[in-house]
Amino acid sequence: MTSTILGWHNGEWGNADALGMPLTDRGLQLADGLFETVLIQDGSAQLLSEHLQRWQRSAALLGMAAPPARPWLEQLVGEAISRTGLNTTGAAGAMRLNWSRGSIASRGIGLPTADPDPNQHRFWLTLQPHQPNFQPAQAWISVQEQRNANSVLSQCKTLAYGQAIQARREAQAQGSELALLRNTSGDLCCGDSANLLVKRQGAWITPPLSSGCLPGVMRAKALQQELVTATRIGPTLEADDQALLINSLGCRSLEQVDGMELHPSAEAKLLWQQLLLG
Repeated sequence: MTSTILGWHNGEWGNADALGMPLTDRGLQLADGLFETVLIQDGSAQLLSEHLQRWQRSAALLGMAAPPARPWLEQLVGEAISRTGLNTTGAAGAMRLNWSRGSIASRGIGLPTADPDPNQHRFWLTLQPHQPNFQPAQAWISVQEQRNANSVLSQCKTLAYGQAIQARREAQAQGSELALLRNTSGDLCCGDSANLLVKRQGAWITPPLSSGCLPGVMRAKALQQELVTATRIGPTLEADDQALLINSLGCRSLEQVDGMELHPSAEAKLLWQQLLLG
């Protein structure tokens, strides 16, 4: 089936399925790159500053050149929103900003010793309609996959999503929709594509960054607004816990984890909206 996702690459707009990129790109060959997923709502990119700050910080951590500057990017984002008709009230979409290390002369994983060259790196974006998701879900704690709390990659939203894909696959094989992941110390740290918030003894908590969880944009907003405290959750959830998986595109209340029934939280959508507007 042909995609209707709008894409931009190398100065060209078109159907994302029809646009091409070099087969030597390290993002394609080695998942050597970063991305940000930005909610488009009512004609504007939500929390764009926070996403770009994480993007810039992650590029520096991985020894990449800085991603495109905001003024240039904002013009491109505005045109993408207009081209997809998402510039009307009530319209919503998911925009993905991609930044790879591009193509270098030599094969293999080695990198040049010189400073990274932004002209060698490669940027592309995609945009498609998408409504935020607040439906309750069932989750499975992955046995096969764990996040490495000591890895710099855990601090960045990289193109390498193989671990999350396998955790989700494992969860689906167990009859659940989503996966939760422990870190290499055995503590719960996040979902397969979202941050974990847990309401325990009347207060919302979330694993600290030292757990290996992704420094999510919505998670950071919750901490800034003092709605959540960063603290260790432990290896599993408790029967009296409430749990949410939150990211820029929605907030899912967990109604079951590993077959254990949880009381779904009624705060999922309200909390998400508060963070988006705050």
